[in-house]
Amino acid sequence: MIAIPGNVRVWLATGYTDMRRGFPSLALQVQEVLHKDPLSGHLFVFRGRRSDLVKAIWHDGQGACLFTKRLERGKFIWPSVAGDSVTISPAQLSYLLSGIDWRNPQETHRPTRVG
Repeated sequence: MIAIPGNVRVWLATGYTDMRRGFPSLALQVQEVLHKDPLSGHLFVFRGRRSDLVKAIWHDGQGACLFTKRLERGKFIWPSVAGDSVTISPAQLSYLLSGIDWRNPQETHRPTRVG
C-alpha cells in the first residue's frame, strides 16, 4: 500500500464514471464536474457502473498517479447523496478499498477467552 500523507483530503465522486478513462480525462472531470484542482495533492476516487472497480488519481507533487482496484467478490460501498463529491478520511478510504462499509465499520471477530 502506498502511504498517503495525513494532510491529503480524499474526495469520492458520487455516481458512476466510465472506467475506460485515464488520468487526463479523470483530471478534467475533477476540474469541470467537481470544481477542484486535480494537481492540488488531494486524492480523487471514482467508481465504475458495476461497483466492483474504483480508480483513484493523485498528484504527489512529482507526477500523476492512477490507481485501480477491482474486488473479486462484493461491491464497493458508495455514498448515495445528491451532489458531486463527498470527502472522507484516509482511514475510511482504507476501509472502502478493503470492501468494508466505511460509514460504520464493524469488528468481524471478537475473542471469547484469553489464551
